[in-house]
Amino acid sequence: MVSTTSAPKSPQELAALLENDTKVKVAGIDVDGVLRGKYMSKEKFLSAAHSDGFGFCSVIFGWDIHDTVYSRELLISNKANGYRDLIASIDLSTYRRIPWENNVPFFLVSFLDPDTKQPLSVDPRGILKLIAERANGRGRQCYAGVEYEYFNFKETSQSAADKKFIALDPLTPGMHGYSLLRTQLNMDYFNDLFDESLKFDINIEGHHTETGPGVLETALAYTSAMRMADNAILYKYLAKSLGMKYGIIPSFMAKPWGNLPGCSGHIHVSLRNSEGSNIFGLADHQVKGGRESAAYHDTRFMTKEGEMFLAGVLDGIADVVPMLVPTINGYKRLVGGEAFWAPNAVTYGYDSRAASIRIISPPSVPPAATRFEIRIPGADMNPYFALSAIFALGLRGIEKKLELPGPPISHFTPEDRTNGKVQMLPTSLEAATERMMKSNSIAREVLGNDFVDHYGGTRQHEVKLWNEAVTNWEVERYLELA
Repeated sequence: MVSTTSAPKSPQELAALLENDTKVKVAGIDVDGVLRGKYMSKEKFLSAAHSDGFGFCSVIFGWDIHDTVYSRELLISNKANGYRDLIASIDLSTYRRIPWENNVPFFLVSFLDPDTKQPLSVDPRGILKLIAERANGRGRQCYAGVEYEYFNFKETSQSAADKKFIALDPLTPGMHGYSLLRTQLNMDYFNDLFDESLKFDINIEGHHTETGPGVLETALAYTSAMRMADNAILYKYLAKSLGMKYGIIPSFMAKPWGNLPGCSGHIHVSLRNSEGSNIFGLADHQVKGGRESAAYHDTRFMTKEGEMFLAGVLDGIADVVPMLVPTINGYKRLVGGEAFWAPNAVTYGYDSRAASIRIISPPSVPPAATRFEIRIPGADMNPYFALSAIFALGLRGIEKKLELPGPPISHFTPEDRTNGKVQMLPTSLEAATERMMKSNSIAREVLGNDFVDHYGGTRQHEVKLWNEAVTNWEVERYLELA
């Protein structure tokens, strides 16, 4: 875990940091990636920071994104255990101040089981910590980057609700990817997203307009996997908070428009050794001609361990799709996604944006920058779960010394998607959840039964609500003529 810039290293440093404060904001993350938190008095916070933590109602793992209790009782929080408290353990390494909230101090928490004091099986920070520790036990460190695409609307929470979320006004009209001109229209908001992020200890690599009305893309700077997930979840919080200031709703919904590209949440991953060197990158003497024993031309500029990591991701990716695409809407982005570079098959290729996994390696980048871009997730993904799934699969590939299951995407034709030569991903949350929850799924192998049963149950709840819903499309299509 890479600590924030000013994170305290001792109780004395913590007390000094908070000397002039009266309150502290804390938050944890639920399964939908929603920040759940509160203000605490400084005295209460310091007491909790010097112990196991403080009590936090477990119902945040017993209800959905709109605070509706799950359709059936699940493992963590239910009537049988009285929706008891969990332990919220304060992570001092996440210390920040929120610049747009009068610099109030802020910390993230992880949730622990109150009986065992162990990480909760479905706590997003807890599961990623376990996967990172698994890598650390093999002398490897997980590193990642996240890119968000998101639509922005000239709306407030109230105006959107008044319109029943129909005919919302985009921040800018037209398709203007990488436009320097379009950013002049909302310059203060556009620049604040970048500048306030830096103050909030979230480093940004790139920030620009994307294709679509009012669409922006922000690439967060590469760092350790846990710090990356924290930065990613907090960037959404920052964007939505600043949006309120400017009368703008930034939406990370995967597919808000049927006839336009969706919003991706691309993830870049690599492993480093104890010295900090990228273990996917070739040694200098191998770079000119590539690795002679590479399985395919596309993988010749990465190490054998990188190839096995890739094989592990390919072998299990179809079993963990709900962790990458967690919403009903997310699958609208993948269905027919080839038209919008949203991959919906188990494919890989060198520098290929048509593939689900894009290999980024020499000659386009230095060996130290060798990595994989996982292009399946949308911007609505929970970054902790997505990163946990990817690294768990990749580490399994290294453990089992897996071989690539087939050639890169350049060896296939478009027709191979329909004739069975290319394995397709599930096309609905229902199908993806059913696959993940099978008794022999790779998800169960790498993430455990408790996690799969609980998280899978939350996705089944989402499917149930969708199946019961009557949409505007149905009413418009059938009301008069059926």
